[in-house]
Formats: sequence, C-alpha cells, structure tokens
Amino acid sequence: MDDVLRMDAVGQARAVRDGQVSPRELVEAAIARIEARDGELNAVVHRRFERALAEADDIPAGAPFRGVPILLKDLGWRQAGEPYSAGSHVLDGLRVERDGYGVARLRAAGFVVLGRTNTPELGSTVTTEPVAFGPTRNPYEPGHSPGGSSGGSAAAVAAGMAAVATASDGGGSIRIPASLCGLVGLKPTRGRVSLGPDGGEGWSGFSCPGFLTRTVRDTAAALDLVAGFRPGDPYDAPALPGPLAGEVGADPGRLRVGFVTRHPRGDVPEDPEVVAAVTRAAVLLEALGHDVSPSFPEALGDAAFPRRFGAVVANNMAAEIDNIGSWRGRPVALEELEPRNAELVRAGRAHSAAEHIRDVQWIDAFRRRMAAWWESGYDLLLAPSLGVAPFELGWIPPHDLSVAGGRTAHAVAYTSPVNATGQPAVSLPLHVSRSGLPVGVQLVAAAGREDLLVRVAARIEAARPFTHPALG
Repeated sequence: MDDVLRMDAVGQARAVRDGQVSPRELVEAAIARIEARDGELNAVVHRRFERALAEADDIPAGAPFRGVPILLKDLGWRQAGEPYSAGSHVLDGLRVERDGYGVARLRAAGFVVLGRTNTPELGSTVTTEPVAFGPTRNPYEPGHSPGGSSGGSAAAVAAGMAAVATASDGGGSIRIPASLCGLVGLKPTRGRVSLGPDGGEGWSGFSCPGFLTRTVRDTAAALDLVAGFRPGDPYDAPALPGPLAGEVGADPGRLRVGFVTRHPRGDVPEDPEVVAAVTRAAVLLEALGHDVSPSFPEALGDAAFPRRFGAVVANNMAAEIDNIGSWRGRPVALEELEPRNAELVRAGRAHSAAEHIRDVQWIDAFRRRMAAWWESGYDLLLAPSLGVAPFELGWIPPHDLSVAGGRTAHAVAYTSPVNATGQPAVSLPLHVSRSGLPVGVQLVAAAGREDLLVRVAARIEAARPFTHPALG
C-alpha cells in the first residue's frame, strides 16, 4: 500500500476504478500512515477515522474520487457534525451544523475526510505553532516550521498522509507552506471558490480557499470540483475557458515573464537560497521558450502597503472575535487569545469605520496599479514564494510582537500583495537548499488566469519532475 499512498489523488482514484485497491483499503492505509507519522509531526488535530471507514464502504461507484482520502484545514472548510477549532481554545466544544459548499462538493465527488489539520490560532501568522494544539513539524526537518497558516495540511501531504488537503490563503497561507514542504500550492482568483453558505468574504476579500498537493494535475482537478459562483457570493471570478484539468499538458504559447529577486521596498533581507530558487526558475522558463527578463509592477515597492494591508487584517480579526463570541454564546476576552491575536484585535477595535473604508479604497487603487504591469504586456511574474529562507520553529516569537511582526512582514512580502489584488498565483517546488530543505518559487498571473498558471506549471513539472523525499 505504500506505493498507492505515494500516488497523487488522480492516480489513487484510477487505482480504485481499476480494482487495484478498494476504497476501504485505501482509507485504512492512509489512517495507518497518519498513526505512524503524526506522532512526530502533529499535523492532524481532529481525527474521524471510524466515520471515514464507514463512509468508505458507502460511496457510489461513479464518484470520480471514490475512496480517496483527504484532510481538511481546521480553518474554514467546515464539515457538518465535526469540531471547528481554528487553532484556538476559544472554540472548544463547538461543532459545525452544515457542510460548507466546498466540503459538500468534495464529499459528493467521493473524497473521504480523515480529519482536520493544524493551523495557527485564527490563521494569523506564517508558522503553525498554536498554543491550543502545539507546533506542527516540517517532515523534511522536524526542527523547522512547515509554514502557516496551512501548515498542518502541508506537512500531512508532504508526509503522505493524504495526497491532497484543503488550505486557504489570506496573505500567503497556501504558497508559503507549499514552499517550505515542497508542494504545489495555487491561490485562486478572488471569487473562484465560494466561502458559503456561512461566509461571504475572508479578510475583506484577501483570503481564498484552495489546496495543497504534490502534483499540478491534482491541484487542477481539485479546483475544478469546488470552483463556481453561488448565489449571494460577493465576488464572481472571470470565467475559465474550460476545466483546469484539461489545461494540464496544453501549450501555454510563448509568454513574456518578468522576475524579481530583490524586493523593491528595500526592507526585506535578501537570502541567497531564495535568489538561487528564482534564478534557476528563470533559466528554466527561458529554456522552455519564454521571454524572461527582470521586471515587476512598480506598486510592489510601495512602502505604505504593509501598514494598509495589516490594518485591514486587524479590522477583520476584531470582527471575527465578535462573531466567535456570538457563536459560542459569550464574548471572547482578549486574555483568551494568544498575544499576537490579542494585539490585532486591539488594533482593529481602535480603527474607525471611516479609517477602514479609506484603507480598503487605498487597496483598490493599489490593485489597479499592480494590474497595469500585466496590461503592459507581461503574462507572468516570477517571484519568491517566501521572502526568507526556511526557518526553524520558534523563529516567530510568540511574546516579542515587534520581532514577530517584522519577520512576518518579510515572510509575506511577495505573497500578500497578490492577496490584496485578488490575482491567482502558484508556488512550485523547484529548489532545494544546501541543507536539504525545499524552497518554492511563485508564478503570478492576471486575474482569472488560473488556466495559464496550470498550463505553465504542468510544463515545468514535465521538464523538471517534482520529487518528494519526505514521503519516505
């Protein structure tokens, strides 16, 4: 069964259809892998193994992913009857009443949910070390972070506990764990995947649901299942020309690609491993026939962006804490939160509604300034997925908020602007540091062009196949 677990989700689904393995056998093997690996990694914080086994025996034969195991990030991605913790004790004892739209579609497609994965408290940082559940460890080096906020999902997929896990990205939370765990992580266009029925937008539109996988085709197939506007959604992404799975192997044509290795703000430390990752990717893209040159949107260097972005996040965090208080039936005291989140809530509550609207309007103008670069004739931006080198657990100190804030800002320097613009971006595992840790690179397309990202990513994967040593 180890060979089957090393397959991607598309391969596992085919193995079930061909009779090589039954849904129950596949689910049993994934459970055994979690039980064998998760004691060290701490990626899966809520387990539903008995229910998963019962469900595996009752999946319609025509379901495209019949019996394929999946893990859900314990932030968003709500499942009826299951706990929802968001990495925090403030939600202890609460259970979800109904499936989110995305979860319902995944289950209808035959995926079997094995459990929920660890996340930092309320998803507000780039490492997964919540007080409530303890740190998740990187399967490549247990002393290192798998990133955040989708760190539990990333560690689980990299270690072979499931071929695919759900994720979300409000400032880099899909792409950063993908970079640190050697995975494919695509943040979709804003509005591509509905947050309903219990959500409309996350972090004023910054946050988008997505997946962490080991192959481009898995990412494409999973997004096909959950993509689509639902009545009442606040955004609707531009229509795709067809299913993303059909873009795997398609010719992207000759593209104009700009790349950046030194952040134009000038305040982000430059790491040689990060520079090497982008440089190698630029050479590869050129070898694949694309026009590659150093260029980037001038707005990327705006020194005011981190403050404006952070203010919008803080305002949303304050509102989220009020919502949690209503859900559980009593207000959340700041002392119940980790120091980082307590400070975010204080900052959010100190902003007036008018100040928030002005920050959102500034972001609106920033989005148009960023888009102008793509309108000028560029197809893709190549940039680091993570602004710093792979880091150890504890690098984001929980009680020194000044140091933590600065390091977080450096980490998300290349990802958070793309959350503000709502554009799609994918992190690909194209580099390994001298110490053996993955370092990803990010490709950013114009709004609505996930199809282009999938085409290019699949060509890159074919030219330089992704390897996953952490599978064991």
